[in-house]
Amino acid sequence: METVVPDLASSDIFLRELVSNANDAVEKLRLTALTDDNMWNGDPLNITIKAVKNEDGRGGHIIISGKGTLAKSGTSEFLATAEGQTPDATASGNLIGAFGLGFYSSFLVADRVTVASIPPKSANVPEPTQYVFSSSANDASFEIFPDPRGNTLGRGTEVTLYLKPEAIEYLEEEKIIELVNKHSSFSSTFPIYLFTTRTEEVPDEEAVVKSDHSETASTTTDATEMSLDEDEAIVEELTEESEAKESQPPKMKSVVVEEWTQLNVQPPIWARTFLIASPEYTMFFTTFFKDFTRPLAWQHFSGDSGSGVSFRAIVYLPGKIPEEYWQQPLASKSKDVKLMVKRTFITSDLGDHGLPKWASWVKVVIDADDLPLNVSRETLQSNQFLRQLKGIIIKRLIQLFTKIFEEDPEKFKEIEGVYGSIFKLGAVEDIKNRDKLASLTRFTTTTRNETTLDQYLENKKKGQKQIFYLAEMGKKPEDLAQSVFVEKLHARGYEVLLLTEPLDEILFGNLRQWKNVPFQDVAKAGLKFGDENENAEEEQEEQKRLAEKFKPLLEWLKAEAKDLVRDVVISNRLVKSPCAIVAETGGYTANVQKMMAASNAKGNRGGILHEFAMKAKVLEINPRSPLIEGLLRRVENLPTDEDEKDQESEEELQEVASILIDGALVRSGFEVPDSNRRSLGVSETAPTDETVKPAPPVDPELPLEEEPMPILPPLDEEDDGKAKVILSEEMKKHISIEMEEIDDDEYPAVKHDEL
Repeated sequence: METVVPDLASSDIFLRELVSNANDAVEKLRLTALTDDNMWNGDPLNITIKAVKNEDGRGGHIIISGKGTLAKSGTSEFLATAEGQTPDATASGNLIGAFGLGFYSSFLVADRVTVASIPPKSANVPEPTQYVFSSSANDASFEIFPDPRGNTLGRGTEVTLYLKPEAIEYLEEEKIIELVNKHSSFSSTFPIYLFTTRTEEVPDEEAVVKSDHSETASTTTDATEMSLDEDEAIVEELTEESEAKESQPPKMKSVVVEEWTQLNVQPPIWARTFLIASPEYTMFFTTFFKDFTRPLAWQHFSGDSGSGVSFRAIVYLPGKIPEEYWQQPLASKSKDVKLMVKRTFITSDLGDHGLPKWASWVKVVIDADDLPLNVSRETLQSNQFLRQLKGIIIKRLIQLFTKIFEEDPEKFKEIEGVYGSIFKLGAVEDIKNRDKLASLTRFTTTTRNETTLDQYLENKKKGQKQIFYLAEMGKKPEDLAQSVFVEKLHARGYEVLLLTEPLDEILFGNLRQWKNVPFQDVAKAGLKFGDENENAEEEQEEQKRLAEKFKPLLEWLKAEAKDLVRDVVISNRLVKSPCAIVAETGGYTANVQKMMAASNAKGNRGGILHEFAMKAKVLEINPRSPLIEGLLRRVENLPTDEDEKDQESEEELQEVASILIDGALVRSGFEVPDSNRRSLGVSETAPTDETVKPAPPVDPELPLEEEPMPILPPLDEEDDGKAKVILSEEMKKHISIEMEEIDDDEYPAVKHDEL
């Protein structure tokens, strides 16, 4: 005993074990009766639980009864024997246990346990005797003796637990109901009843009878005293007292109602094979998972794990993702995968074999027909099924999403609204299922409100060798579509994916390509449309001409912006905007820098490489912009001779360039660094006159009671105590108010002829 009990888990499991044992005993009786009619006469089979408190309230005992007989340790042995005798009969047997040690969990909560049991009459035992097994938690022995009470059970077993002082909470009805609902509400095919008591208010019939007797006696006395003729009519007057007496509610009294309440009313719908209506699935979801939002979808299936363990399961898509999940999605842990064995709840903690973070929100009930367990039923002895279980659930979950995606587009819109970010997180985290999850993602583009990656490729232009995208988290798609980076792409009719969620760019960074077509961030240098080879010579000549023409401006801007960009080049992406700042191939885009800042990343994350990526920017200028052409003329007109240099003109031109570059930073999504920039010839850092009038000196004295602060301004005339309206001098010029008294009926005291 001392070896077994410490290995058991929480003391809550004692009731689960005893209910499972009772179910096995009753089920064995039912199965055996299929071949021996004398074993059972057909009366109802059930399991009962009764908690009895001591009169002093300091302790008590629990009685668990079943119509079957206490079985020896060996459910598997019985099942094997029964299968050999009646294979068809035992195929539907719901035998839970595979060992007999679960009974000893009773000593987790009880000092002493007695078991009274009597088998049914049979050919081998025509006159059975009721015996009692008795043992204490601290004893190394037990007793078995004939029950001195005689045959009190008729047939079956009764287990009585005399609870320890620290376990008296298990005498409360609410606690018993909680444990049965958690572990055993679906485990037994037989009704589980709990003896309950409640107090009700009912009419006091004894008080009513006494009142009737007194009224009858009074009426008889009055009739005797009165002498009336036979023809004389009797007129009975109703007084207020008699009316009040008739309308007086009946006297009530409190009575204690005792009844047996069934705890396992709802059947396990996952075990049913016939058609189940949608409301039943929804009701089960609400009651079982305590989630009152309507599930969006579910899948009911059965199968074999491949290791010899068959199971039935239901996978639910909840109506919403909990807010706490999105606060720390990578720290989330699945807690709603309810693993059951023979309808008995075992655990919702799958340990190292739990679902991945992206799917930790899913709600699943899975019932294995057989599974090797240890004494406590809390830790599985074999991890193979758990490893397979994880893959089974994920496979079914993705199948459910894909089926709705292909068969019900309207339904998938609703699902995508809840799980759109989940698909992206899953594609990042789950390498094995990355392509399947990424195919479900949808994005807004410059030409469509939503599209999948496959649909994008169906719409790509001839020669296009990249999937164009632009990312800026937190921005609306319609605003992002106006970005300087997509001006020429949009003007030429190319479609650009607009990524506005933090996960989007992380997803594309992990995917790198889709169906062998790489992704191209249009906010980075090296933008290619795909049709450059059609007029390659002409375009090269044009680029050379523009580079030569704007060479003075390029060199001058490169010197002015050397602290912000690494190079200044002629742009092939701009149409209307004069300039833009793009990230080099190995540099950070503005969106990546924002994500790093939002995650409170330290400045020196990657040393030299991080610093390089932060500064790897290129300033692209639009050679067709009038502003750029005008700036070119100003630069070309700058005097080269030291004696002819105009310091004020050069500073003004530098200020124009500074404003131009800052505007490019803003339009490109980057932060504008602090600078000593001049504006309209005045330095932004020039000192400002900050002189203000100081407050009066400190005055710690408090106002006296006889000097209250005036609520209203002082009156110009003497206060006569009458009600009046006080107007300012300005209002008196526009408003005239006259007041007069009214009487108790709210009429003017002085009558007016005009009224």
